[in-house]
Amino acid sequence: QVQLVESGGGLVQPGGSLRLSCAASGSGFSINAMAWFRQAPGKQRELVAAITSGGSTNYADSLKGRFTISRDNAKNTVYLQMNMLKPEDTAVYYCNTRAYSDYIGFHDYWGQGTQVTVSS
Repeated sequence: QVQLVESGGGLVQPGGSLRLSCAASGSGFSINAMAWFRQAPGKQRELVAAITSGGSTNYADSLKGRFTISRDNAKNTVYLQMNMLKPEDTAVYYCNTRAYSDYIGFHDYWGQGTQVTVSS
């Protein structure tokens, strides 16, 4: 019902920037909250940032000031601007969307993930 496609990952040097995009497609649903998670090798998946339909945002404390989440409701797209990247930011980044439909109510959907590697 809902498909999420992420893009924008890649290899970047420490101190560099990347902008991730996640576009939601489908029919018969309405987007509620959207978020970015990440999972580094050998570690659990963690929340990076989240944004509600009303524009309220939440960030992991360690990422405040470097990462910015935003959304374009008309395009059903969420973005993650990542600045001053550090090697510790290396991970697979996943897009998450909580959507509502009359058939199943609220349900979480996940993108396939996009690799971000920060290395010199």
